[in-house]
Amino acid sequence: MSAILKGDEESHEGAGRKTDGLKSSGSQTASMLPETPLQNLHLASQAVLERAQKQGRSKCPKCNSSRMFYCYTCYILVETVPTKDIPVVKLPLKIDIIKHPNETDGKSTAVHAKLLAPEDVTIYTYPCIPDYEEMKHEIALIFPGPNSVSVNDIVSLQNKWEKNVGCEKDDDLPAEPVFKCAKLELDSNDNSSLGELRSRTTCKKARLKKIVFVDSTWNQTNKIITDERLQGLLQIELKSRKTCFWRHQKGKPDTYLSTIEAIYYFLVDYHRELLKEKYEGQYDNLLFFYSFMYRLIKNARCSAGKE
Repeated sequence: MSAILKGDEESHEGAGRKTDGLKSSGSQTASMLPETPLQNLHLASQAVLERAQKQGRSKCPKCNSSRMFYCYTCYILVETVPTKDIPVVKLPLKIDIIKHPNETDGKSTAVHAKLLAPEDVTIYTYPCIPDYEEMKHEIALIFPGPNSVSVNDIVSLQNKWEKNVGCEKDDDLPAEPVFKCAKLELDSNDNSSLGELRSRTTCKKARLKKIVFVDSTWNQTNKIITDERLQGLLQIELKSRKTCFWRHQKGKPDTYLSTIEAIYYFLVDYHRELLKEKYEGQYDNLLFFYSFMYRLIKNARCSAGKE
């Protein structure tokens, strides 16, 4: 069973207000909580967030709104969080996040990805999204469905593609998946299919370069997923993992991930399964804000006797 994306429901605005008066350090907070995957991350120092949290809300340099840590509207840090103290994560792929227009900015963890990997992440608000037609052979959509494949399946599909098309593997190329025809059932005896495939793409051109995520509650996804501009993209379904999000959708299983969790877990699987490299925390800092806010909110609830 694969994990399903969920919309981010807990307002970061509200999270900031809940933790304004909380003075516990990150280590003290963690000691009060049961062990979670977030406690084993290789993170940059979060001292800058501890200082900012103690100082309280600050102004956004661009819109002057009162925010905690960052402005979720302008996608920039507030005055009490210097850019030099925030980690920058380099991703192996470009990421597009399509946000539902009814998804409140302050309720989304998508902004975390933009702040921490600014060169590789772009956020769009539906219906203002790119036309992927010319690049669809290089793009995949993270979303479960009857035609979706797992990250591990892409490895098998790539091997099948190379075997049937007779493409020599280039050792100088990065170990990225070839998946232009990942969903096509190639027949090695069907010369017409192979000829068409060769004419449409080559090994060097058909590399996975971009991943699209949907930032929305489950009940709002249909309008985006059925958009004609997303049709024909390879769909990838994530492995089943439990969310650490502090407030998930009512009546939905705990495998409904927040947007930043979905991005993080996909990249970890991609690194291990497709790049075939040892994972040593290269993308852990994508959870830099998320893990800190998780500890603050969980600690506040424990202190209030709610957990």
